[in-house]
Amino acid sequence: MKKIIVLLLTAIMSLSSCEKDDICDANTPTTPRLIIEFYDISNPSVLKNVTNLKVIGEGMTEGIIFNPNSTDESQYLTNGNKIAIPLKTDGDTTSYNFILNSGNPNPILTDTDKVTFNYSRADVFVSRACGFKTLFKFNGNNAIEHTAVPATRPKWMQYISVEKSNIDNENETHIKVFF
Repeated sequence: MKKIIVLLLTAIMSLSSCEKDDICDANTPTTPRLIIEFYDISNPSVLKNVTNLKVIGEGMTEGIIFNPNSTDESQYLTNGNKIAIPLKTDGDTTSYNFILNSGNPNPILTDTDKVTFNYSRADVFVSRACGFKTLFKFNGNNAIEHTAVPATRPKWMQYISVEKSNIDNENETHIKVFF
């Protein structure tokens, strides 16, 4: 009988020391990416697909991976009308080169625009399991700096519009690009 009581007490004590698992649910919103949609400049209400767009962050040698299942250069290319790109969580600016027609053997048909996004950041506690996420807010009239690369070429992005200054989720468009 004493053995059963000791065994029962041991089981109760071991169960009472268990903690809830600290696992961050995959559906928990984390640091949002910047959502950019591309539109036709001649018909601004119509979405327009980019052709072989490659997006490379300043100081990086490889582009953002849009096609994770590819193993060649095509993993960095997109042909859609909407992209999601990350902003730096450790600085108040992020610069990208947007290369249209990337990989075209004729360099005259490849266009590069450099866009710098200026913002402020706020770290928000999500949970013990997920930690913090960073939310962004564009800096008023100085939200975007846009140049052609090289500067002697015309910009392929003819107009960039900030649609939403607060970047707190990925459910809406933050930037519209007209070309």
